[in-house]
Amino acid sequence: QVQLVESGGGLVQAGDSLRLSCVGSGRTFSTATFDSYSLGWFRQAPGKEREFVAAISWLGGSTTYSDSVQGRFTISRDNPKEIGYLRMDSLLPEDTAIYFCAARDGHTSRAPADYKLWGRGIQVTVSS
Repeated sequence: QVQLVESGGGLVQAGDSLRLSCVGSGRTFSTATFDSYSLGWFRQAPGKEREFVAAISWLGGSTTYSDSVQGRFTISRDNPKEIGYLRMDSLLPEDTAIYFCAARDGHTSRAPADYKLWGRGIQVTVSS
């Protein structure tokens, strides 16, 4: 089964930082190279819909963020290593959610339905 795998989550206090990583398992990019995919990060809190967090273009030249994380989170990628990252600084209790990475073979998008490859998610919990 081709999938993405997130890591780096955990329990932290408000104001702390975390860096999430996203790597492909198996033959995730067998028909295309990693750098032909845009990457996105989404999150879902209990009882809420999955929401867009950040996205980065194929070569990393274009990034976009939700208003709620702009200035605190940084998305990046290392194409030779086929890894995507989400650096989260100044974490708030409202950032508590399951975080998902996703990939699509096109331009960046804020819509979850536009992404065809998804990880299973990783828990991030921020205590006050």
